[in-house]
Amino acid sequence: MPDSMTIFGLEVSARLDAITAWAVAGGLDEAANAMADALDAGGVIQAFGTGHSEAFAMEISGRAGGLIPTSKIALRDLVLHGDRDVAVLDSLEGSVLERETGVAEELFQLSLVDPRDIFIIASNSGVNGSIVGLALAAKERGHTVIAVTSLEHTNAVETKHPSGMRLSEIADIVIDNRAPFGDTTLEVSGGGGVGAVSSITGAYIAQLLTIETVQCLVRAGKKPPIYISANIPGGDEHNTALVGQYAGRLRREA
Repeated sequence: MPDSMTIFGLEVSARLDAITAWAVAGGLDEAANAMADALDAGGVIQAFGTGHSEAFAMEISGRAGGLIPTSKIALRDLVLHGDRDVAVLDSLEGSVLERETGVAEELFQLSLVDPRDIFIIASNSGVNGSIVGLALAAKERGHTVIAVTSLEHTNAVETKHPSGMRLSEIADIVIDNRAPFGDTTLEVSGGGGVGAVSSITGAYIAQLLTIETVQCLVRAGKKPPIYISANIPGGDEHNTALVGQYAGRLRREA
């Protein structure tokens, strides 16, 4: 009988293999083409996720080997750039804030959004108020929205947004992160589960999307605006020069 770590490794590998096969077959083409078109038009990729899905936005935005015209929207922007008290970010209040319906419009107004921008929103469940609300706010303003979500999970639960909609039902393009209902892959004796996979598959999808978007730009004869590590010679100079082309449009606070 395989041990728990072996089982988890097999669960992760199977999901990554499925995503790879899907991507190789062209599954990411629509999303990557939309992102490349937005960048070519002078737009920025606006990435948003709450809870552990914020890791996906971090993987898309502002990292070595990634695209420079990317900006991260986060719930903490309500404190850093709005008038919310920092207390809303503690563990309990932060969970409430994530589900709060009205927070989306407030967050959108605080964000550095240009009409040319494209949105990519990650949420495993795809039903929380802030996630659904921001997707609706973006769509209402004419932005293309890409969703990264668990179709198994989102289709098994009710939305928490008064619109009655899920992220997957709002987005123009939907990418399934292949996470199971509840996100865990191993049952624990006595109840509950461990071995969450959505952060792993999400990071992989983010990198595949970045790679394919860059390839779209290259095929079109464009020079992709890519970050190089600040920890190699010339990194800071290279990045600063390109970031300057998007002055006042990128947000990357930790």
